[in-house]
Formats: sequence, C-alpha cells, structure tokens
Amino acid sequence: MSTMTATSRTPSVSAPVAQPPPGLRERKKLRTRIAIRRATYRLISEQGYDATTVEQIAEAAEVSPSTVFRYFAAKEDIVLTDTYDPVLEARLRNRPADEPPLESLRLIMAEALTMFLAGEENELRERTRLMVEVPAVRARMTETLSETARTLARALADRGGREPDDLEVRVFVAAVLAALREATLYWGEHGQEGDLIGMINRALDTLEGGPAL
Repeated sequence: MSTMTATSRTPSVSAPVAQPPPGLRERKKLRTRIAIRRATYRLISEQGYDATTVEQIAEAAEVSPSTVFRYFAAKEDIVLTDTYDPVLEARLRNRPADEPPLESLRLIMAEALTMFLAGEENELRERTRLMVEVPAVRARMTETLSETARTLARALADRGGREPDDLEVRVFVAAVLAALREATLYWGEHGQEGDLIGMINRALDTLEGGPAL
C-alpha cells in the first residue's frame, strides 16, 4: 500500500483556524458516532454491506437502534457522513480574499484529504470501495455532496459580497465537487492505486480549460 501525499500542484497550506475545544456533551456524541462507524465498517468487512443491518450495528456499538438513527438518518449515512464540512467551511473562510476561488477550494480539499489519509485511510478506502460497488451508497454520496456544496457556496458568496444563494457560485462549487467525486470514483474503479490527491488536482485542472483532446 503506497502512501498518498499532496503533489506540488497543491498551494501552500495556511495556518489552521483556531477552534474552541469541544465540551463534555460534544465529546460524548463524537465517541458515540465513532463507535457506530467503527462497528459498521467491521461488520461490513466481515459479512458485506447488504447483510449488515442497523440492529446488528447497534448491538456491536452497544447502543440502541434508535440511537443509531438519531445520529445517522440511514445506513448509507454511517458510511459517508463525517465531520469535515465545518472544517472545510472554516478553512475556506480563512483563505485570502483575493485568492482565486478554484485555488482556495483545491487547497482546502487537499488539506482535508491529507488529514483523512493520515488518520482514517482504511475507512477512506472502504468507503470508496462501497461507493463503487453499492449503488445506494453512491447515490447518497451525491446527496451528501450537495449539502457540502451549499455550505461552501455560502462561504464563497460571503467572501465575494454575493447573495448566499447566488447561481453562479452554486454552479461553480457544484462543478468542483463533481470533479472531486469523479476523481475519487476513478481511483476506486482502478484498484485504489496511485496518488488520489494528484488525481483530484488533474480533475480540477480540467475545469480551468477543458481536457486536452
């Protein structure tokens, strides 16, 4: 398994945005979410996605099925939902106001993915495999990215003095996240070999001028 790192195409990384430490309630919620996610991935690896039920996940995580649904609306969300949207939004709002929007999004996505690879690479690989193999997971991923797009579009619109629901900003962010989705699926469809961040950069380069045909 090769180590995937950001390529030289990635802009320099800015200082992290200071975040207040989570309180006791938030830490407890986070531990519960992590327990549910870990139980889910373990069960899926042992018996497959379709054979894994929410009741089994709840038992393995030592919580009730209602608790699982309180944290995740559907089984697909357990696989796909993470805590990176607030991080992405904070990083985007912390970028220089005069930086090209594509470069800002390129940077924050590379930062988030580098963090993911450093701490949760196995989860990322399993998630990508399920995105490729399970239509329900792939469909839910598209919905999840739409939610991320709204968050990032709002941040970009604020930076440019545009309306929060600005059409051009929405289309631009949606295109960037579609490039992220397709690069990730491509990586998964090709055995998860190679530099994922490099593939995402290639996909974003395509948005600048179209593919060389």
